[in-house]
Amino acid sequence: MRYDKFSLNHLQTFLGQQVKSLPWPLPHSTPSAVLAWGRKPSASWAAVWAAIRGMPVTHLEDGFVRSYQPGAAQPALSLVVDEIGVHYDCTRPSQLETLLNSSQDVSVPMQEEALQLLLQHRLSKYNHAPLDAGLLRFARHDGGLLRCARNDTLCHCEGRSPEATLHRHGERSEAILVIDQTLGDLSVTHGAANAHTFQTMLQAALADNPNATIYVKTHPQTSSGDKRGYLTQVPEHPRVVLLTQPINPIQLLEAMDKVYVVSSTMGFEALLLNKPVVCFGMPWYAGWGVTEDRCTQSPAATRRTRQRQVSELFAAAYLRYARYINPFNHQLGSLMDVLTWLQLQQQTAQRWHGPLLNQRWVLVGMRGWKRRQLRQFWGLHPELVTFDVPPQAGDQVLCWGAKAPPHAWRIEDGFVRSVGLGSDLIPPMSLVLDKRGIYFDPTRPSDLEHLLEHHLFTPKEMAEAQAVRHVMVEHGITKYNLEPLQTVVWPSAGRRVLLVPGQVEDDDSVRLGCTDIHTNLGLLQAVRQAHPQAFIVYKPHPDVVTGNRAGRVASAQALQWADHLETQASVVSCIQACDELHTLTSLSGFDALLRGKPVTTYGLPFYACWGLTTDVAGAHPCFERRTRRLSLDELVAGALLLYPFYWDHQLKGATTCMAVLLQIRAQRDKLHAEDRLMHLKHGFWRRIWRKWRNL
Repeated sequence: MRYDKFSLNHLQTFLGQQVKSLPWPLPHSTPSAVLAWGRKPSASWAAVWAAIRGMPVTHLEDGFVRSYQPGAAQPALSLVVDEIGVHYDCTRPSQLETLLNSSQDVSVPMQEEALQLLLQHRLSKYNHAPLDAGLLRFARHDGGLLRCARNDTLCHCEGRSPEATLHRHGERSEAILVIDQTLGDLSVTHGAANAHTFQTMLQAALADNPNATIYVKTHPQTSSGDKRGYLTQVPEHPRVVLLTQPINPIQLLEAMDKVYVVSSTMGFEALLLNKPVVCFGMPWYAGWGVTEDRCTQSPAATRRTRQRQVSELFAAAYLRYARYINPFNHQLGSLMDVLTWLQLQQQTAQRWHGPLLNQRWVLVGMRGWKRRQLRQFWGLHPELVTFDVPPQAGDQVLCWGAKAPPHAWRIEDGFVRSVGLGSDLIPPMSLVLDKRGIYFDPTRPSDLEHLLEHHLFTPKEMAEAQAVRHVMVEHGITKYNLEPLQTVVWPSAGRRVLLVPGQVEDDDSVRLGCTDIHTNLGLLQAVRQAHPQAFIVYKPHPDVVTGNRAGRVASAQALQWADHLETQASVVSCIQACDELHTLTSLSGFDALLRGKPVTTYGLPFYACWGLTTDVAGAHPCFERRTRRLSLDELVAGALLLYPFYWDHQLKGATTCMAVLLQIRAQRDKLHAEDRLMHLKHGFWRRIWRKWRNL
């Protein structure tokens, strides 16, 4: 097996021990076991090498609840590790079969809760198919028409619910599902079946149910054109309907009366829904008394001697046999962790693409490097994202920043972005999308402003906001996280210390969010005039220090108004050392609020005018819009939990604010321990190399 660096680390987490990927056996290597993937041809070579060396073979396979997207689109979140065989290979025992054959009580305390969550949210092995898709309209007949099983006429089914489509001409036609699989599927060839088995199964379904409509569901990879199926070329038949479009498996099974299967795991999911299941192969869940087994030539039929209930099969396979990654912290986790994460993927996909997962986004005016980064954030359904094409009816148009055509959405980096600067082309871990405006533009309403003005925050959101604020304060996390948290002491001689953070002067937040003062120098002068006796510390913006952006104030000029110029310590370290913070519109004002510091704003940032800051900007319409008085945790809940969305670049999926905070902390601390954190901030040629690599 071959793995990239992340996949190898991923595998080590599953196994709890070190794993090495060797292109060929090395004489001096002394591994404890050889890993093989299922029954693939490479597994045979692994078995030969292991036999020569007198070592055991451990077989790996994807778990029963794997990921949102299939295949290489996303890494597996569950894994089967079997030291005896493989669960889908009925020619020999497996650890799962051995467990089920034993007298052991396989139930676990969490199985009812896990099963309820799985069925409630219709979660399966892969979960990218739409929910509530009017599933029976996806027939091979054109124009949204189905051939009626009763009198061979065509009848409309568009706009009806799955259950409603099963009622035709005043009476209900029984619905029978026949599940196809991909040609050469190892669970077929090792499940006592072949291509002829599928034809036999289809004919049996027709014969057993003479008055029913037979729905043949193709495999998702067959529908996408990646692979062929056994029943792809079903002959025309008045009672057979071929379902080729993506359909949520659980929803499809809910609409059926009976299921015919060779070895697909969908057969077991049908059992979880209390549907009768007829097996023509010998999958892992057959032979235990819960299926009608028509496969008579499998050695497993004589080995599987116990009777097991469906709940026992679920507990043994999903909770004892399979292993799981916690997607929120990348450590070993549980099925509940994976189900919660998959539920988040469903919610995120429906949030941006609608319940039918057909809403397309057209991104316009994006630079090439930004396109690549943004495409990752739509990785749940990349086929629904395109760039710089004429929008069609129903498309959503998305532009970066404040400049956008009418009716377009705006996109910007989130408030907790990355370890490193966006100007160095480091991908963001959070983004905000805004339909009304954008958070840094107070000249018009924004989704964040509307949320903070009107949303009724729940106790759960408040508790989560408090936890997020605690982690950010304890670990010194901010937007860019370029410097480690450290103790800062300035020679203030007992005077009150005011921190003045610099900003990028041509940034839209300054251009749109300031009234009377628009420059770093002007801000310094205003703070000194208002507080002549204070000890003022000026900290330039990181992008300005690196030379990436405009806004530089010469040191001699800055020190005419400030007492100290701080270029080394992080902004969070400076906030902890100061008594209060004065800013135009900088996000550091929000960081200061999180840490309980008084904040005075001279512009109109998103956190101003809610009763948490002293606002000295001139008259502005946003004072009339922002009438609500917020608590700090309400502000945090709106700005960090509800407004942005977060992305895990390793797992290629949506994640939570807390998960991103933990990843940022781990990444920053690792770079600091390796003495590489400051490399993100200094060195011209080092930054050029980093930009090229990120491109």
